[in-house]
Amino acid sequence: MTTSINLKRRSLLRFSSAASLFGIPALSFSQLANATENDPWQRAASIVKQFSKPIKFAKRDFPITKFGAKTCEVITANAQIASDTEGAIDSEVLTPKPNSHDCYQAIKQAIQACNKVGGGRVLIPAGNWYCAGPIRLRSNVHLHLAANAHVFFSANPADYAKYGDIDCGKNGKLVISRWQGNDCLNYSPMVYAYGENNIAITGEDWSSILDGQGGTLFEDGSGNWWDWKGRKNPKKPILNSEVNVNPNNPENLDLLAPSLTEEAKKLVQGVGEKWRTDSRFLPVLSELGIPTSARILGVGHYLRPCMIELIGCTNVELRGYKIQAAPFWLHHPVKCRNVHISKVNMDSMGPNSDGFDPEACDTVLVDHCTFNTGDDCIAIKSGKNRDTQFGPTRNIVIQHCVMNSGHGAVTLGSEMAAGIEHIYAQDLDFRNMHWDKDALNTAIRMKTNMNRGGFLRHFYVRNITIPNGVKTTASFYKPLPDSQIPVQTVSSSAGAVITIDCDYAPADDSVRTRPPVISDIHISNVNVGTVNIDGGNYSAYQAFVLLGPVASSYNGKTKQAILPIQNVSIRNCDFGTVRNQIAPWFLHHVQNLQLENIKINGKTYTETLST
Repeated sequence: MTTSINLKRRSLLRFSSAASLFGIPALSFSQLANATENDPWQRAASIVKQFSKPIKFAKRDFPITKFGAKTCEVITANAQIASDTEGAIDSEVLTPKPNSHDCYQAIKQAIQACNKVGGGRVLIPAGNWYCAGPIRLRSNVHLHLAANAHVFFSANPADYAKYGDIDCGKNGKLVISRWQGNDCLNYSPMVYAYGENNIAITGEDWSSILDGQGGTLFEDGSGNWWDWKGRKNPKKPILNSEVNVNPNNPENLDLLAPSLTEEAKKLVQGVGEKWRTDSRFLPVLSELGIPTSARILGVGHYLRPCMIELIGCTNVELRGYKIQAAPFWLHHPVKCRNVHISKVNMDSMGPNSDGFDPEACDTVLVDHCTFNTGDDCIAIKSGKNRDTQFGPTRNIVIQHCVMNSGHGAVTLGSEMAAGIEHIYAQDLDFRNMHWDKDALNTAIRMKTNMNRGGFLRHFYVRNITIPNGVKTTASFYKPLPDSQIPVQTVSSSAGAVITIDCDYAPADDSVRTRPPVISDIHISNVNVGTVNIDGGNYSAYQAFVLLGPVASSYNGKTKQAILPIQNVSIRNCDFGTVRNQIAPWFLHHVQNLQLENIKINGKTYTETLST
């Protein structure tokens, strides 16, 4: 195996500050501090103002047809279009006819030519286009899809391990990526950029489609991207998925960490063989301090790539197109600065189909987008385990969006080891249009645990409508065996309108030595409607759940302060009629929760609570 990693790329991935590396203008500390001190929403307005002028590109076009691209014929095929609690939902979809013309090289050459002369617009005209490999964006390039342009990315994992920067031998040519908060070398995302400046992806309208074919049968007939999740599917048993032990991972930690004590090995591995599944093996590498250059996945492993992943980029515009059937997360900017996503339709109901997951980013605006996703609509993140070198995520505004379906509408976490701060969400419609068969689990969701830790502070939410409520039955928190909290008592996974869960999925993380610190969360003007379900009109199972850090989940040897959730306010909200009338909310380890003019089941509450 030969591994060649650009030192500049390594430094960017591990240590650099995006602002210092690229010389990015930003609001001064004094400007932001003053705005927050006077009115936190002034800071939000200052962030929005940063995007009042669009990125400028040279006025020259590079149609992909001039570089040899040809349209393809499409046929109908049976595919998985969504998932539910029982397994896969199948239907017919369009897919390129076998042996279609591959536009990968034409798109690559158009982008390179555009970048070489200083930038412009790479145009994908109307028509169906088959692309057997990733689209790699370059600085000063605006990729534009015309109306009725439909790009089908190949349903063949091998095509995303052929063109990466780093030759990893039998594992393929891979790219630096980040998978659920941990750095690695992996399959390339369908659209990828690394360390680029001034880039854009736009569409003419929602007939401009980027299609990941996540549920479409692989071209060799061996399943599909979504099967790698290991979902329940009676039609085909799932082998070698990200949730099954992978024989390509070592049987023990001796070669990876020969000096590790048996006690430390036991802590990192946890109980049984689960640590050898790909999704848990990668966090083990982070805990051991294995460098990214040695975290080699790709061929022989089963961690699905994101649809669009941008790492270390500045001045990014994403506007006016539709994404469907993504293999994994739809948009994942990592350590990016000045990102604007607007009027994008995110329609992917597969497993882990998060719509927009900014991680370790600074200055982001999300506006006028529509989400119909199989997981969280928006999930803000900042690293996991020891991968915190990029620093916190901060200065994000989310406004004027529609959330039709998902696990959480606006979610922070769960991977937030480096911290999240100064997040603003306003004027949003959590429509929950599939309330009768695939309900929104939670509207405003914060989740972390003793491993994913870090801080969460200065989160502001206002003016939220939830006309069809959220899930009206509970999905309960699963405490560890020695927890002081009884089972079947906390609806933190689903059923509450607002959830702060500081012990999210504790059994999934063997190392639990980093208590989270949660404070300064202020929510106002949330109005929740009811739906007729199970013989009654309900809006939710509970109005809110605040599950503070659970001390018994900590497994470190040294004493750590286990702080309560602090300084939370919920004001001027109507939570409708919740199913759990005996306990309309749940609190654990909370200090100074201020309720003001809160309506639940026809009763109004104004009080300050601590537990």
